Amino acid sequence: MSLTSNKFRLSVLDQTPISKGSDALAALQQSIQLARLTDRLGYTRYWLSEHHNTTTLAGPAPEILIARLAAETRQMRIGSGGIMLPNHSTLKVAENFRLLEALYPGRIDLGLGRAPGGDRLTAQLLNPGNTFDPQEYIKQLRDLESFLTDTPGPGNFEGKIRAIPHIDTRPELWMLTSSGESAFLAAHFGMALCYAQFINPIGGPEAIRAYRSRFKPSATLEQPVTAVGIFAFCSDDPRKVHETQALIDYRLLGFEKGQYDEIPTVAAALAYEYTPAEWQRVLHNRRRTAVGTPEQLRDRFAGLAADFDVDEFIISTFTEDPTDRLRSYELFAQLFELTPREIPNFKHEADPAPAYPDDSTNSLRAATS
Repeated sequence: MSLTSNKFRLSVLDQTPISKGSDALAALQQSIQLARLTDRLGYTRYWLSEHHNTTTLAGPAPEILIARLAAETRQMRIGSGGIMLPNHSTLKVAENFRLLEALYPGRIDLGLGRAPGGDRLTAQLLNPGNTFDPQEYIKQLRDLESFLTDTPGPGNFEGKIRAIPHIDTRPELWMLTSSGESAFLAAHFGMALCYAQFINPIGGPEAIRAYRSRFKPSATLEQPVTAVGIFAFCSDDPRKVHETQALIDYRLLGFEKGQYDEIPTVAAALAYEYTPAEWQRVLHNRRRTAVGTPEQLRDRFAGLAADFDVDEFIISTFTEDPTDRLRSYELFAQLFELTPREIPNFKHEADPAPAYPDDSTNSLRAATS
């Protein structure tokens, strides 16, 4: 299978990373720039993650960022990747996303997960009623379905409680999973499924096959829809490929060691001496990533597409230099032969224009102006 012989969709997962020496304000402005760029380049959707109690990421509230980025874009779908449902009131999630759908009809995705997006103590403060019981999560999914379809059920007291505003369209529902269990839930509730290869590189194709075989049509989805999320970076400079792979290796291992507040640098990553056991973890974690030149990534993604039997990839990218992240998304658009969109120029005077270091990114400069 080749990327040129099949039409693939490409999407963004933005975890709002904060670069070393920068801050959250700059990270959020970079998200705005990336959303504008990928809208023009022809990406399908742009998702925001939910994380808490960390100084390395700037996005604890996807629903707020969705409202801003949907206003900054014109055609790309904007959504959550995801809302960690146990952290929240089900009714409030339904109302938030109905309001977003009312503001941007046909452009809102509601991706759902059950991980805490941080530590359990923080999750308990976010929702003191959170029991961390899987059955409670299933109840929340059932109640959310009732609220979004205006169907009487126990969770809305048989229709007495309604999620407003009342509108004719619905956000597109996605289940995010890094295990087979949530794939079964997505099939049961008739939701689209995104497998998080960037979290767990084991069992993804099997989870997607199980989802398809058990899928039940719902009021919002008639046929199974799938995607795969992966950490990825593309550069035509082999040196940057090497440095960014080292940075991602170091960052993922740091997460596994509980170093959530460290913002890694290329220098620190290249200088670090791995123990044999740590290096085995690095090799395992590289299955969560796709890093290389366009030529290298052509084969990598063709293999992933064949293994997973999907036609959409959702890419999350960490780089030391934010301009390298922008350039990577442009190269991916070229690799996947996305169709650029003609979108009228618009900008806010308060938003700084991105600064590019050389003339090799003139096309990016034009796209984000």
